[in-house]
Amino acid sequence: MFTTKLFLGFGLFVLGSFSIANPFSPDNYIDLNTEIAVVSKFQSPGKEIYADFCMQCHGANGKGDGKNFPPLAGSDWLKTKRNQSIAAVKFGQSGEIVVNKIKYNSSMPAMGLTNQEVADVMNYIMTSWSNKQTKIVTEKEVAAIKK
Repeated sequence: MFTTKLFLGFGLFVLGSFSIANPFSPDNYIDLNTEIAVVSKFQSPGKEIYADFCMQCHGANGKGDGKNFPPLAGSDWLKTKRNQSIAAVKFGQSGEIVVNKIKYNSSMPAMGLTNQEVADVMNYIMTSWSNKQTKIVTEKEVAAIKK
């Protein structure tokens, strides 16, 4: 019985090695340089800031909660109100806003982020989920936004 199992196991191993691609072929390995290039260069610093300051309310998927915290993923407000979006992250937001035809009237405190951190998190948000904005937010642009 043991000999049969051993023989069968060895036979499957040998047959399997002929039916799969060469494990030493470069095609079977991920080129990390290519993978890194595919990921937006604006994702890394902003992703960490988002996790620390924004995710608690807007969620890991950027969809908000549907009643108190508006979505950032697919947000028309984010797309059409660039300066107001930057100001909201920089100074906080209170009062009614309409996002994707839904009214939100809660407040978001100022996070105390630097202009560079605001730019980083805005670039992360604007290039994440279904957001595909290509014009980056710069530190200089954030600095020009006044209360």
